[in-house]
Amino acid sequence: MRIFAATSRYVQGPGVLDALGEHSAVLGSTAFVITDADMARLLGERVLASYQAAGVTAILEIFPGEVTHTAMARLANKAKTAGSDLIVGLGGGKALDTAKGVALQLGTPCVSVPTIASNDGPASGAIAVYDEHHIMQDILHLPRNPELVLVDSQVIANAPVRFLRAGIGDAISKKFEADACHAAGAMTLLGTPASQTGLMAADACYRIIRQHAVEAVRAVEGKQVNNALENLLEAVVLLSTVSFENGGLSLSHALARGFSYLERARGTLHGDHVAYGLLVQLIMEKRPTAFIQELVGFYQQIGLPTQLDDFGLSSPTVAEIRSLAENSMISPSAARFAPAVDADQLEQAIYQVEALTA
Repeated sequence: MRIFAATSRYVQGPGVLDALGEHSAVLGSTAFVITDADMARLLGERVLASYQAAGVTAILEIFPGEVTHTAMARLANKAKTAGSDLIVGLGGGKALDTAKGVALQLGTPCVSVPTIASNDGPASGAIAVYDEHHIMQDILHLPRNPELVLVDSQVIANAPVRFLRAGIGDAISKKFEADACHAAGAMTLLGTPASQTGLMAADACYRIIRQHAVEAVRAVEGKQVNNALENLLEAVVLLSTVSFENGGLSLSHALARGFSYLERARGTLHGDHVAYGLLVQLIMEKRPTAFIQELVGFYQQIGLPTQLDDFGLSSPTVAEIRSLAENSMISPSAARFAPAVDADQLEQAIYQVEALTA
């Protein structure tokens, strides 16, 4: 059996935020918009005006800041009381995942409006749920991907460039992770083997990143939108999601789970964790040193991390490296690799990355 998952509609371009109401009016008549305080201040009026112009009632609600079961239940009650039949997430990954969680509880359509491009969560049906200390507790799944993903490229360009770098880090691994899943005969999050569509999307995602990332990062450093940025955003937000949902995740994302347990790495971004995890995965795949060094050079060109020191782990201790290896094995993604790996092997691969990139 094969299953293909993707968003129903993807809209991208400068200024498309003002057409949010138009594009989502077919999905519901009362929109419950979940966002954070900063985005409410910066973009709230535009969003409400867009819905008003489309004849859709809209309610703006600020979420507490972490994706927890408690927060989602509280917001679901508010949305239900308001009679909302459409849930909209506006902001970063936490706001979007919270909105998806509320939509899951209410059984309503969901719209994702990312204001940063730090990972591929906006177009995904997956919902990462954490505790109050930002330790992952659950991965929930919408029955369908968000019905609409709307990406205003000027809004993304106005955000700090470190978020775009992290998005590149989250997406660049997808080719290698999908290939690893396919080679291992592992199942994707959809419960099926990697599909040809997923593998092709992963290849295209990697190719576009390598071709356009440098120019796109420079554009965002100047808060400008250019064709390179538009191409990169399509890879980072859309293709990356199609890749992992239909191709699978492997060791790169397993390492990202391990990072969440490192106290000194708190506050660092998921996409940066994945980028470092890819280097570890390539070591485990026994890739030629020259291949890994070339990729490291690309990382350095755009500002992606290559050492634990880049996460605040100056002179990482033996215990910290062991913790990273052991906690990475908690992730189901660690099992989507052949031959099977253990914490000892991951630990040695981390040491090899540190030596290679010193």
